Amino acid sequence: MQENQITASEWEVMRVVWANKETTSKYISEVLEDKMNWKPATTKTLIGRLVKKNKLNTIEEGRKYLYSPQVTEQESIQESSKEVLEQVCSQKRGAVLYQMIEETTLSIKDIEYLQKLLEMKKRSAPKMIQCECTPGQCDCSLG
Repeated sequence: MQENQITASEWEVMRVVWANKETTSKYISEVLEDKMNWKPATTKTLIGRLVKKNKLNTIEEGRKYLYSPQVTEQESIQESSKEVLEQVCSQKRGAVLYQMIEETTLSIKDIEYLQKLLEMKKRSAPKMIQCECTPGQCDCSLG
């Protein structure tokens, strides 16, 4: 994981901030206390990490701090999904996407969007994807 990537615990914090646009550590703690069973100090530690990673902005307002996102949820999703796909052999990325779709509940609208996207991708898709792994990192060349 890259140093600037958001961890699973940090995602929980960011989801609260994204949903509320601007919020306090107290509110974030209240939202996540039951779900994650975290103490307020844990939440504050995660907020501090997110500030250091330039994922959250901090505004001092009297005796409290307000936190707002410095990155959008969409940017973070794209960064995270790109990292997952870069960790897998290029010949196996389709299987990863297949598995993700298979395990996800999708709306009719989502499915229609994916069908449209796949039809567009199909027009320029190669017959075969070349393996880009360093020899010994995958089993493509062992077959």
